[in-house]
Amino acid sequence: MNIVIAPDSFKECLSAREVAVAIAEGIKEACPQCSIVRIPVADGGEGTVESMVEAAGGQIVEVESEDALRRPIRSFIGLLNDNSAAVIEMAAASGIGLIHSSERNPLITSTYGTGLLIRHALEKGFKRIIIGIGGSATNDGGMGMAVALGYRFLDSNGREVGHGGGNLKYVSVIDNSEVIPLLGDAEITVACDVTNVLCGPQGASAVFGPQKGATPGMIEELDAGLKHFAGSVRDKLGKNILDVPGAGAAGGLGGGLLAFTPSVLKPGFEIVKNITKLEQHIKEADLVFTGEGKIDFQTQFGKTPYGVAQIASKYGKPVIALAGSIGPGAEVLLDKGITAYFGIADKPMSPEESVKSAGRLLQNTAQQVMRVFLKSKK
Repeated sequence: MNIVIAPDSFKECLSAREVAVAIAEGIKEACPQCSIVRIPVADGGEGTVESMVEAAGGQIVEVESEDALRRPIRSFIGLLNDNSAAVIEMAAASGIGLIHSSERNPLITSTYGTGLLIRHALEKGFKRIIIGIGGSATNDGGMGMAVALGYRFLDSNGREVGHGGGNLKYVSVIDNSEVIPLLGDAEITVACDVTNVLCGPQGASAVFGPQKGATPGMIEELDAGLKHFAGSVRDKLGKNILDVPGAGAAGGLGGGLLAFTPSVLKPGFEIVKNITKLEQHIKEADLVFTGEGKIDFQTQFGKTPYGVAQIASKYGKPVIALAGSIGPGAEVLLDKGITAYFGIADKPMSPEESVKSAGRLLQNTAQQVMRVFLKSKK
């Protein structure tokens, strides 16, 4: 029996790779002879590099970078085995998981470290770059990223503008005379799974600012700053990023990448699907497992279990979805390709306990589901 395991991560708990390993261990306990293909589907956030390198072959290379508060860190980029592309996740530099909750302040956090990762990839000779932009701690419109690539942002007095979303309102001049030449030949694909525009009620600051430490007053300031920044980009570079779907992703980094690099925004799942040959593996499978931290009505809006289920539906393959928790509206997924879904908790437990036990719970649930599936086939 051929089984494909293609889960997303369980946020702030297990990476997509760790989820896939736990499910595989449970399946093997019930069916030692089963053939298992693990395809972790980290589609932009933490774990994207690891998942793509594992699925497509390649290596992870350590590089120097900075966190969102401009402190030096050791980070990494992925180099695919055929040298076709470098893979970057902004979470490895400008990610919210790299700074303490008490340090979160989108007025000062910067995407400069993400720009350094892009620069490292370019300097290693890679023209094609894939960037996952999930899990950001920033709201700077990609200004810090652009500075790392050689752009200069000046105020009305010709002085360098500081880093962070709180300084966007001061940008008057955008100088691209010192941008690294390698950027001109690049082809950058941005894994972006949100359609939020840059500003307004559905914009970067209003929707994502609170989780990055923004107060209501800060949200107003950040939103006004991004709007001013978009105006400067339009006036100085001739690019309109204000109303582009996805421009608001990662605190406006989606828009910044469109403005300052040769980038296109694509759904992260589609990028991972193509690189990992996920569809071909599902076509050859007898059963498919997927999952994410929480399954509810939002899962149908392009999240990994939904994407996996859509592929499986084409070939009539059963799909089992495992989740840390099941939320309202999850039943709609039963009409969208998912055969059955299961929460993994085996007793009432605190969030802290569920996080600590997630691997074991996934393994146990996968084993029990597999036993029922095998029994039904006899």
